[in-house]
Amino acid sequence: MSIKGRNAVVTGSTSGIGLGIARALATEGANVMLNGFGDPGAIEVERAKLARQSSGEVLYNSADMSKPAEIEAMMEEAKAKLGSVDILVNNAGIQFVSPVEDFPSDRWEEIIRINLVAVFHATKAALPGMKAQKWGRIINTGSAHSLVASPFKSAYVAAKHGVAGFTKTVALEVASFGVTVNCISPGYVWTELVERQIPDTMKARNLTKQQVIDEVLLKAQPTKQFVTVEQVASLALYLCSDAASQITGANLSIDGGWTAQ
Repeated sequence: MSIKGRNAVVTGSTSGIGLGIARALATEGANVMLNGFGDPGAIEVERAKLARQSSGEVLYNSADMSKPAEIEAMMEEAKAKLGSVDILVNNAGIQFVSPVEDFPSDRWEEIIRINLVAVFHATKAALPGMKAQKWGRIINTGSAHSLVASPFKSAYVAAKHGVAGFTKTVALEVASFGVTVNCISPGYVWTELVERQIPDTMKARNLTKQQVIDEVLLKAQPTKQFVTVEQVASLALYLCSDAASQITGANLSIDGGWTAQ
């Protein structure tokens, strides 16, 4: 079965990996609800562009992923305007780099809320409809940090490990309902999120920008190349296909060999 005509919500999809996944889904004919922050004019330009490229409908909801009520309202809007939520991509995420003893408590809690707690709320809202129709795809954007750790990223690593465990649990709960739940764990993808953390890493480790790229980011990836947004999107698209119907509860690494070490 094609995903043409399926209805997808992709959180954190106004840039980076989320936007790449949304583009891939829309190109295959899915109806897509975008979500995320950014300049409203730029977001509308991207939404309209996707709509022109797609045979489906492209919507936008500005829900703040740190606020459960807004997440629930977004999911209800998607159901009301699209008819159902068949595909949910929990992608929204933020990062902050700091030694634990200096880690601001509010930033810790914000990262946990957006990177982990939001996954619970969106999934909880999507599952009843998916179970009722006996078909659904939930894809959680993890990270190599869902499997291994790096210094100065305690909140992010804790959240992503939580996402990996949550993925397995939900997959087991819905395995007999035609709903698959998987986690994609990229290594370093050149996105705005990665680019924005470079100055903090420079400060924390007393390195230049190029040293951060060579000695921190790509040091972990044996291929010595950044993963591309398009590669991650292609894997997400595959997980939505019928060919992947027996892949569930998996944490799929796409990290240039990082976690093979």
